[in-house]
Amino acid sequence: MAKALTIKAIENIKPGAVRREIPDGEVTGLYLQVFPSGKMSWAFRYRFGGRSRKLTIGLSPEIGLKDARNIALKAHVQVAGGTDPQCEKQTVRRAAKQAALAQAPNDIIEKIAAQFMARHVKNLAPSTQGELTRIINRDVLPAWRGRRLSEITQDDVHDLLDAIRDRGAPVYANRVLSWLKVMAQFAVKQLRVIGASPFVGLDPPTKETARDRVLTDSELKAVWLASDSLDIRYSAFVKLLILSGQRRNEVSEIRWSELDLDAGIWTLPKERAKNDREHQIPLPDPAVSILRAVPKIAGSDYVLTLDGRGPIRGYSNIKTRIDAVMPSDVPPWTLHDLRRTFATGMAKRGVAIHVTEALLNHRSGVISGIVAVYQKHDYASERRTAMATWANYVASLVSGETASNVRYIAKL
Repeated sequence: MAKALTIKAIENIKPGAVRREIPDGEVTGLYLQVFPSGKMSWAFRYRFGGRSRKLTIGLSPEIGLKDARNIALKAHVQVAGGTDPQCEKQTVRRAAKQAALAQAPNDIIEKIAAQFMARHVKNLAPSTQGELTRIINRDVLPAWRGRRLSEITQDDVHDLLDAIRDRGAPVYANRVLSWLKVMAQFAVKQLRVIGASPFVGLDPPTKETARDRVLTDSELKAVWLASDSLDIRYSAFVKLLILSGQRRNEVSEIRWSELDLDAGIWTLPKERAKNDREHQIPLPDPAVSILRAVPKIAGSDYVLTLDGRGPIRGYSNIKTRIDAVMPSDVPPWTLHDLRRTFATGMAKRGVAIHVTEALLNHRSGVISGIVAVYQKHDYASERRTAMATWANYVASLVSGETASNVRYIAKL
């Protein structure tokens, strides 16, 4: 049994090469954490709802032994009474933050961002909501939290965008600026908390050009074969991009509940579709075979996942690893180019443009305006035939045989 800690014993503790937890023999669950840096802090470990939990109490000696024990004893009482101390602590913190925010000036950046998300962003497509949530929480608030929008200078904006460009995301920096302008106009016209946007006159930090890169047959074959060097989940991701023509996030976040592999149908719910419309994607035989080969993780609905808690990510890393085993003379390309290559390949195979647009889940081009209102045919049969034709063609590229001699690519 651990000995009760004493003030003198704590004063004589020396840090080691790794973090240590020294239990207090007087109050069960109370630990003194000793870090290699010499810093020490108190923590209380307990079980709640069948799960191990940890309540961080605070630094020592700022919080003394007696106070740490009192806090731990109070936490014991909360657990016995059916209250999770850690959750209660978080609730108190949130309430304190909300109270502080309520007292802050109306043009404080957190207030404006919260109202912008609640009143404007909620009406946008789910994918756009996700992008904007990332922009605000990852870039804007960490840089400007506590600042008044009226006091943000153009130098502040340049510093923010330069930091984003420096981490290798120049086009994303353009998106950040674009949304900052929209949010500022919301603050001017809807909230009326500032007189003018501080972002007027700022140009996008990166020049963008419309991409028209389409992979050649040999390049597409190289990408397919190079993906075999990856983990099966990443390989499946790349091959499904090629075969389905769908967007990166739509493929990487695919769920088992969206799939009917016996029928060869992938139903993308409107919550995950860029245009906020449910999309049924016919899956050719090779795509079904690829999906059947992906190992399932018990309790997880994600298909392409390493830990079951979320989908695979790190697109740039996937692309880098593919490039490393592809021929060195292949010109620069992106994963999104696979979608454009899919569309171009469909056109070369004689697939009607309205069928291709249906496969891509587009509402534009030849099916638009009043035609889109009255044209309800979903081209299900035509889309499945087109998918089979494309899969057969990809098989011919990979195998080196002529398309007429190849029957899908389930064997590859």
